[in-house]
Amino acid sequence: MYKIYKEVWEELTEKDGPFSVKEIEVRGSPMRVYDKAPSNLQDIWQPTKKFAASEYLVFEDQRWTYDQAHQEVASVASWLRNQGISKGDRVAIAMRNYPEWILIYWACVSTGIVVVGMNAWWVADEMEYGLSDSKPKVLFADSERLQRFFDINSDFAGMKVVGVRTEKGQPSVIDYQEVKESSAASPEVDIEPDHDACIFYTSGTTGYPKGAQLTHRGCVHNIMNLAFAGQLSLSATCRIQMVPEPDPKDTPIPSALVTTPMFHVTANNCVAHMTTIAGGKLVHMYRWDANEALKLIEREKITSMSGVPVMSRELLSHPEFNKYDTSSLLNLGGGGAQLQPDLVEKIDSSGEARPSTGYGMTETCGIITSIAGIFFLDKPESCGPAMPVFETKIVNADGTEQPNGHDGELWVRGAPVIKGYINRPDATREAINDGWLHTGDVARCDEEGFIFIVDRVKDMVLRGGENIYCSEVETTLHKISEISECSVFGVRDDRLGEEVGAVIYIVPGSTKTVAEIREFCFSHMAKHKVPKYIWFSESPLPRNANGKFLKRELREKLDLKNAL
Repeated sequence: MYKIYKEVWEELTEKDGPFSVKEIEVRGSPMRVYDKAPSNLQDIWQPTKKFAASEYLVFEDQRWTYDQAHQEVASVASWLRNQGISKGDRVAIAMRNYPEWILIYWACVSTGIVVVGMNAWWVADEMEYGLSDSKPKVLFADSERLQRFFDINSDFAGMKVVGVRTEKGQPSVIDYQEVKESSAASPEVDIEPDHDACIFYTSGTTGYPKGAQLTHRGCVHNIMNLAFAGQLSLSATCRIQMVPEPDPKDTPIPSALVTTPMFHVTANNCVAHMTTIAGGKLVHMYRWDANEALKLIEREKITSMSGVPVMSRELLSHPEFNKYDTSSLLNLGGGGAQLQPDLVEKIDSSGEARPSTGYGMTETCGIITSIAGIFFLDKPESCGPAMPVFETKIVNADGTEQPNGHDGELWVRGAPVIKGYINRPDATREAINDGWLHTGDVARCDEEGFIFIVDRVKDMVLRGGENIYCSEVETTLHKISEISECSVFGVRDDRLGEEVGAVIYIVPGSTKTVAEIREFCFSHMAKHKVPKYIWFSESPLPRNANGKFLKRELREKLDLKNAL
């Protein structure tokens, strides 16, 4: 089976193949790139004009064709130019998954403007940090995010603010309708491959999120990686099963259900980019709900649903699953966390959908690996092989490369690796050396080149696909003067993968309660970061010789039944 897999891989990547690879030098380091890759995201968006009459965006009872989308994108781009916003300037988007998110995004990246994807869950303090760090000249915000912004707006007097789906007539807020009415054509701009496309924030070990600089080259190569993975899986499977590959004319037009936030690479770079380039349809949800998802799958003939594993599990286990027609689904899975082996089997036996997953990071503009179908069923604990433009190595603590079958930290190098973190030269140097990105994940590789993620080097909680760094939560907790010591870590959760747990040593004599601590946390950080489990320690927390808390020892001693 894997001999055929390798044969197809080599055919696709050979010199004259559709995914031929070459090595060039970028930013002083060797880098693998696809020989036939488009130069930038403008080259991805503009050709989609040919899908003019096809449906592109769906949200509740609202629909956009590609023609309507291009008109709105051109209007937004024109308005930005009229405001003096030009190539290299930054524009922030802070809203839930409304269709306007992707329209504003294309208006920016297709004209060289850098998108700052604001985490929609951020509270005012976090929003203030993100805006101060990225310094956008314009903020597009929906009603909920706008209300949070009003708590901090005095610090951003020079920034233009556009309200999307908000009440008209709010002071100092430009209504999005006014932006849409700009009638000039979209400006033409030359965009270099290594120009910043967007800045997505990823939690940092210093207690503050880091703004990752995703380049046009990186985003385009993620599209190419996804296309390669799809073609590889299809061609290899057909050859193994000795059946002809389906005629592209008979392939359904992609229709993807957008289930995760657009400010993450999963929804934006993987789902939206791939669906758009194929002339497909993006169906947005107000919020995740398994029953609503089933209705949309049936109504919109959804072919692909990619989210965190819990979403697939909730969909399949929903009591009304069999009442809906889900036969259009061809792919079900996603990323953000490893799909458990039992879920891989459940997806495969659920109907027409095949299980699929990818392992990736914000720092790689999307996927590093991909696996689907019969290969995923054969290796359900794997996340697949690294894509052709990635060099990979697994190293031990001193940087020595490990052989197949041995655990170590996964390092990757290639076109999708980010340029760095804005305003964080030290963090950039720590994460990327000679082009090699230190993923922070412990992995091993088998003889076929398939990667297995074993553990995490980073001190991080992965809750429903959201990275929550323990130090960030600890930093917030330490703002409470009555807390003398605290240690935050992940607690296993069957639904979300992990929940946040915290052991707290209160200053002797303090009467601080758990309710008061949580109330403080809710006002200073996004709710998904607030510890679900809290234990009070009667003595200082155990440390090692270097003064670091012994988190593993703490976890082993704690009982969930005693959590507060």
